[in-house]
Amino acid sequence: MPENQTEMQSAHKVVIDTNVLVSSLINVNGHPADIIRLIGIRRILPYYNAEILDEYRRVLCYPKFAFASYQVESLVNGILERGILEETTKSTTKMADESDRKFYDLHKAANATLITGNIKHFPKEHTIITPAAFRNIF
Repeated sequence: MPENQTEMQSAHKVVIDTNVLVSSLINVNGHPADIIRLIGIRRILPYYNAEILDEYRRVLCYPKFAFASYQVESLVNGILERGILEETTKSTTKMADESDRKFYDLHKAANATLITGNIKHFPKEHTIITPAAFRNIF
């Protein structure tokens, strides 16, 4: 949870798709890693819910990635400590990949930018952007 109201008001609200977290650990010099660093310095405010946290932990622990457990816990704990828990209701919006609905619905509920590497999985909206596009404007 952010430390004070001023931080919450000045930080840009975001919902981060799991693929961005994966990419941030694979390439520490890429745009996804820059986004994670922005969380650390409280320039962006990540929103999450229980379903998204479960996916973060599950996917980041896949053997094919071979991330160290401390990397996964540090990343997820940073989001927990600096983010906002917000619950959502399921929308009826048509989705290319139903498993991405949780991110879409949360970004709508939080009035936040959704950052994803799989932009084709989501409806075309100006608030759904890639990590590179986010870094170009923020």
